[in-house]
Amino acid sequence: MQAHTCHFVSQSTDPTTTHPEKQQSPLEFVLLEEIRDRAGLSGRSAHAVAHRIAEEVNRVCSKSDRIQGSGEVRAHLLYLGYHRLNKCLSYFKLGAKQGRVELHSNLSVMIYRHIAPTRLQMGFSGRYNLIEDFLQDFYVESLKAFRRENEVPEDYQPRTQLELAEYMAFTEQYAKRRITLPNGYAQQLIILRAQSFARRQPKETSVDLEQAVEFAKDEESQAYQRSATVQQVRSQMVAETPDPWENVKRDRVIASLFEYLNAQGHSDCADYLALKLQDLPASEIDEILGLTPRQRDYLQQRFKYHVDKFARTTHWKLVHQWLDADLDQKLGMTYDQWQQFQSQLSEGDRELLALKQNQVSDAEIQTRLGCSAKKLQKRWTALLDLAAKMRNEAQ
Repeated sequence: MQAHTCHFVSQSTDPTTTHPEKQQSPLEFVLLEEIRDRAGLSGRSAHAVAHRIAEEVNRVCSKSDRIQGSGEVRAHLLYLGYHRLNKCLSYFKLGAKQGRVELHSNLSVMIYRHIAPTRLQMGFSGRYNLIEDFLQDFYVESLKAFRRENEVPEDYQPRTQLELAEYMAFTEQYAKRRITLPNGYAQQLIILRAQSFARRQPKETSVDLEQAVEFAKDEESQAYQRSATVQQVRSQMVAETPDPWENVKRDRVIASLFEYLNAQGHSDCADYLALKLQDLPASEIDEILGLTPRQRDYLQQRFKYHVDKFARTTHWKLVHQWLDADLDQKLGMTYDQWQQFQSQLSEGDRELLALKQNQVSDAEIQTRLGCSAKKLQKRWTALLDLAAKMRNEAQ
């Protein structure tokens, strides 16, 4: 058994190298022979599994223009067939119990971050319960998809260990399918399902918010407001109530940054920003954008450069308004810092600062100071850098 397994792994990259005759045999027969050699099975269940895998692979290859135009359709058929069978037999080797554990573990890792609403600070035990509820429904969905795509009866259930392994391999593959979203990005199907599941979750505790914020007028209401749950809700409402104006300013900055990046011909940086705003891990961003680690590092460097340029030159006023550090707010400094900041400026820079405070246009400032647009921008950026340094030193 082990000898056959090792032999298969060594030939799986190009199975026709060791067995040229497999170029001629139907794929179903090739897969059935492999099942017989590796699992010792040749009955009706083995025939059915080999047939279904062969049908799926043939369907995939027939619909792929890339494969059809490669001139190596047979090689692709064998490669994909062996790949599907490898996954199936790996679950078969684990057995029914351990195979379920392996599949459950793999899927749980994929959805752990997405299974709970972002507003909830939920620990491991809470997420574990949600994952269990979600995956029970997902297994049912996967079985329905298996029946539909393999044209088996509507009441089909895997009965043998090999059929169960086939279903578990299909479920893992089904979970990892990438679905193209309206914005052009793609996401794994199970993550989309988990995110929808999280949005449907009710709040953990039912609390009357009107009673939580109103003044209690009777003993019953006073007792209700003294409860630990209501006290916690009231403290959170005071501490975490979002400021709508803050959201407006943030959205304005983000929209302007997208426009800036696209207008400058850096659409790849805009795509990277869109994915970063979704709080995706670096590995997932690499997969979606098709980047190698080196390409990602280069993209991150360019992205940082253009964001810095956006914040310090072309859109400095918008960014400083968002940070509550505009000129009418002393560039975010205290009174003492502002006085110290001005004392460090040359006479020409103090004049430039005064003109900016009086909202004089850049064209008129260039005329008054007798400098070019590039020189003016350089001087103003240096002033903003000095102000940022003063603010940061006080933190």
